[in-house]
Amino acid sequence: MLNIAIVGTGNISHNHIQGWLQFPERCRIVALVDIYPEKAQEKKTRYSLTDAQVFSNHQAMLETGIDIDIVDVCTPPYVHAEITIDALNTGKHVLCEKPMAASLEECDAMIAAQKASGKILSIIAQNRFTDAFWRLKAAVDSGLAGKICHAQVDSFWWRGHCYYDLWWRGTWEKEGGGCTLNHAVHHIDAIQWILGFPSEVVAMMSNVAHDNAEVEDLSAAIFSYPGGALTQLTASVVHHGEDQKIVIQGEKARISAPWKVFASQSADNGFPQPENHRALEDDLETLFHTTPQLKWTLHTGQIENMLSAIELHTAPLVDGQQGKHSLELITAIYKSAMTRTVVTLPILSTDDFYRTGGLLHHAPHFYEKSTSVANFTETGTIPLDKDLDSGESQ
Repeated sequence: MLNIAIVGTGNISHNHIQGWLQFPERCRIVALVDIYPEKAQEKKTRYSLTDAQVFSNHQAMLETGIDIDIVDVCTPPYVHAEITIDALNTGKHVLCEKPMAASLEECDAMIAAQKASGKILSIIAQNRFTDAFWRLKAAVDSGLAGKICHAQVDSFWWRGHCYYDLWWRGTWEKEGGGCTLNHAVHHIDAIQWILGFPSEVVAMMSNVAHDNAEVEDLSAAIFSYPGGALTQLTASVVHHGEDQKIVIQGEKARISAPWKVFASQSADNGFPQPENHRALEDDLETLFHTTPQLKWTLHTGQIENMLSAIELHTAPLVDGQQGKHSLELITAIYKSAMTRTVVTLPILSTDDFYRTGGLLHHAPHFYEKSTSVANFTETGTIPLDKDLDSGESQ
């Protein structure tokens, strides 16, 4: 039986608590930590976590010597590194919410602490644990679509104006960025998982609808890969309907999440024939639908993966290095947009954007934060992702 401590009991903690509770024979929640202890107490009551002790900070929890195996970090990003490193240094495994940290320097410090401790560090990337993306990756890996030429990634979300009234949101210092970092991170992780790491990034960003935030609410980026392929990615919290998708164009066929396959055939003059390549489309359809469904999905899927990694002494699907890859692409987007340059990857440790606080020296303030609300009244869990097979919200 593994003992779990959840640090940060805001809205995202619902998804974590509900995930851990799916495995009562494998784990139990023994601690809840929040700088607003009443929020932790509310979660304890709501979920009948009778074994859980409430703490106002993670240091106090660790210093008590309470028996903890996994620290689950659900706080704002600017303290991810501190809490993760403290937990690893005291011999705990760590599951940390996205984005991994406030800088690549902090990512490397977290990875170093993980290696020194010998414990497991996993970074939340729950979109990997969806049938839509799992099956799309299987289709790409099969090679049936041919050489990858282009990908279109629409990380479209919508958030009302008051979303950025929460005290830590909408600031470069506390949130670390806007929609590129805190929303598109899911799709950025998914595309680098499916297609690999690009070699160059160019981007632009803006704030078009949230004048109570310093950060961007819209960005557009292009990734270039060594083989010549391009990915174009749009990150947004201004898109009504939140129509999210990944479309991958192979040399032989188009595949996507939500799932759709289309395989053109060339006529003698190079134009597409009226009839598609039905045999190839059928092969891709068969592959997609015969790829086994995941037993556990989203946060619950990643929590199960974490538990199995500990129990079986294996690596988690999303380790610290994978978490850093996503942040490195996001950092490259910000660097390109702020400096109006093409950014070459990887970002070196001598780069100002690598260092903690380096981005703050370059970051534009689209607006100044005008409202600071300590806590919103909770009206339910966060609508995290779309079910890309059906179009329904989770």
